[in-house]
Amino acid sequence: MDDSSKRDYFVHESASVDEGATLGKGTKVWHFSHVMAGATIGNDCTLGQNVFVAGSVQIGNHVKIQNNVSIYEGVILEDYVFCGPSMVFTNIKTPRSMYPRNTPEHYLTTRVQYGASIGANATLICGVTVGRWASIAAGAVVTKDVPAYALVAGVPARAIGWACECGVSFQLVEGNGRCPACEKVYDEQPDGTLCRTK
Repeated sequence: MDDSSKRDYFVHESASVDEGATLGKGTKVWHFSHVMAGATIGNDCTLGQNVFVAGSVQIGNHVKIQNNVSIYEGVILEDYVFCGPSMVFTNIKTPRSMYPRNTPEHYLTTRVQYGASIGANATLICGVTVGRWASIAAGAVVTKDVPAYALVAGVPARAIGWACECGVSFQLVEGNGRCPACEKVYDEQPDGTLCRTK
């Protein structure tokens, strides 16, 4: 990429950022990571050791990607997403070595929305949307969409509660919930989704 003296981001000397990738101000790319041409990474992001970002991937601002995460074509990470160590994205539903599916029309879109967190060693099967502020437990296998604020765990992942914007889990009582840590208030909507009300 361009002369390091003109950069407003940091790339470790062992990392590779291809010409044509876009990195935002304050972003840091650490040891042995690779960002391909065409990828767009926002401001103040952190890519830990051994992170791979494919071309055309879109990553928002203030995203934290821990060690050993590969972000393949079709993945979109919105602002303030957290990807735990060694979590896994996929992008093709029916992979076959003998029948390559390596063109863009084969890639399904996986979107992780604003503020959501994905725990270590979790796996997201391609084509799902993880809602705003949702939390995916370590080791979970996500096979379907995750609602906003939901806390999911297990194989396959199932809802086990709700997660506050601050990250602390809570339960609903008669359709209402209050975070025990920061005291934000949430109400269940008629469609079963959750909305922060205070």
